[in-house]
Amino acid sequence: MLREFLIVGRIFGVRNSIQVGVWFLGDSIMGKMGILIGVLMMVFLSGCNGSSEPGGWVSLFNGTDLSGWKASENQGSFKVEDGAIVVHGKRSHLFYVGPVGNANFKDFEFSCQVMTTPGSNSGIYFHTEYQQEGWPGKGYESQINISHSDPQKSGGLYGTVKVSNPPARDNEWYTQYIKVEGKNIIHKINGQELVNYVEPDDVYFEDRPGRRLSRGTFAIQAHDPKSLVYVKDIKVKVLKCPN
Repeated sequence: MLREFLIVGRIFGVRNSIQVGVWFLGDSIMGKMGILIGVLMMVFLSGCNGSSEPGGWVSLFNGTDLSGWKASENQGSFKVEDGAIVVHGKRSHLFYVGPVGNANFKDFEFSCQVMTTPGSNSGIYFHTEYQQEGWPGKGYESQINISHSDPQKSGGLYGTVKVSNPPARDNEWYTQYIKVEGKNIIHKINGQELVNYVEPDDVYFEDRPGRRLSRGTFAIQAHDPKSLVYVKDIKVKVLKCPN
């Protein structure tokens, strides 16, 4: 609540919690209470305490550096150039650990711009959690791969729903979209729906028991040293905040 009081204070030109308290207890308290309630509602509706863009979309990447992101093994596999995250190097995963949604998402829409280079492989994990080494054991992966030898291509739900011919090409930016609502996962590439999967109640993958819907953060995959992928304009729209 202190954070929300400070937000209100900044809006009305006061700088600390004591000043906010004095302001709030001053004249016309009922009117100020109405303003406070309205502001708090706006704060909590803007992506589980994140700053929202029009339409409820919240940026997860500032285009300048990796603030709010944490790489696992081989941290040098990620850097920022020209407003995009450059994914190139040994296996690593870049996890979102920033303030939006407390990096804990359940029902959401996710969108980013991706550009692959020939022979590259990557992916976007969701409902995952930070893991220092190895392939993330928790959550699903939205595949990024146009021309790598792996037959599972961009827009597929890795190990679950395969896509073989995505509507995108190497060396061109395309939009990768993920939506999770309840047990339903939808993937789109450039607006074309490629995956519409409903997770069974008894879902179980023997090779990856943690591959199931729950809640968690996002992670960008650096697959191998030969792969070079660019990711930018990363944003999320929270549909339901975790309890």
